[in-house]
Amino acid sequence: MKKVIYSILILFVVFIAISFGGGLYLIDYALVSNSSGKNIVESYHYMEKTYPFVDEWLDSLQQTNALKDTTITNRKGKQLHAYYVAASQPTAKTAVIVHGYTDNAIRIMQIGYMYSHDLSYNILLPDLQNHGLSEGEAIQMGWKDRLDVLQWMEMANQIYGDSARMVVHGISMGAATTMMVSGEQQEDYVKCFVEDCGYTSVWDEFSQELEVQFSLPEFPLLHAASWLCKQKYGWDFKEASALNQVKKCSLPMFFIHGDADTYVPTWMVYPLYEAKPDPKELWIVPGAAHAAAYKDNKEEYTARVKAFVDKYI
Repeated sequence: MKKVIYSILILFVVFIAISFGGGLYLIDYALVSNSSGKNIVESYHYMEKTYPFVDEWLDSLQQTNALKDTTITNRKGKQLHAYYVAASQPTAKTAVIVHGYTDNAIRIMQIGYMYSHDLSYNILLPDLQNHGLSEGEAIQMGWKDRLDVLQWMEMANQIYGDSARMVVHGISMGAATTMMVSGEQQEDYVKCFVEDCGYTSVWDEFSQELEVQFSLPEFPLLHAASWLCKQKYGWDFKEASALNQVKKCSLPMFFIHGDADTYVPTWMVYPLYEAKPDPKELWIVPGAAHAAAYKDNKEEYTARVKAFVDKYI
C-alpha cells in the first residue's frame, strides 16, 4: 500500500513539475522571448516592401521633421515612446492608433497613413510595453497596456490643443487593447473606437494557439502559465478579457474581421459584437486573412472607416 501511495505522490510531483515548467516556458515564449517588435530597422524594411506608398510618405514626413517623437512615464515607472504627426491643417480630429503583437508603431503606419494622409487627422501611434522604443519586461497582451493607452490619449489631447475629437483604432493585439480601453471611464474628447481582428480574451487566444501550434489542450499548461503570469506580471489570462470590457462600453465601436482569419479566428468577433451595447457596426471582410483587411481592400477599408468616424467626429 505504501508503494502505491509513494508512486502516486511521485507522479503528482512529476505532474506539477512538468506543468509549471511548461507554464514557465509558455509565458517566456509568448511574452518575453519574441523581440521582433524591437527591431526598428527591420520594421522600416517591412514597410518599404509591404506598403511602398506608406514608406514614401514616411520619408517625406522625416524630411520635413513632421514625424515627431514623444515619451511618457507610465504608472509603473516605465518610459514609453510614441510617434505623432499633426494634420496638414489645424483640426480637432485625432486618431490614436495601436499596433499588434510583436509589432510596433512603425509597422502600423499604414493606418497612420489612412488617417493622416487620406482623412486629414492628427495621429499618435504608441509603442506598447516591450515593443518598439518602449521599455517593459514583457508583452502585456493589451491588459496592462490599456492603462498606458489611456495616458497616450490624454497626451494626444494635450499635443493637439486640448480640444481633440478622438478615435482609437487598433489591429490584432492592438484591437484587443482598444476594446480593453473602451471598458474604462472615458474623457469627453473620446468619441468612438475601431477594432480590427481583436481577440475575445488572452485565455481564448492562447488556448487556440496551444491547439494549433502544439496540438495541446488547455489543461494543465495554460492554467499553470496563467497563474505564473499573475505572480510575475500581476495579471492572468482570463481577466485580460476584451469581451468583458466591451460590455461596459457605451461609445460607438466599429468591428472589422477577415473571414479567412485563422490566427485570431473569425468566430471571436461575433460574441464581441453581441456583447457590445449599441451603437456598433460590423464588417466581415471576404477573403481577408489576419490583419490583412486594409492591405487587401485599401479603398473600401478607408471608405468604411471614414463613413463610421464621420458620424461621431
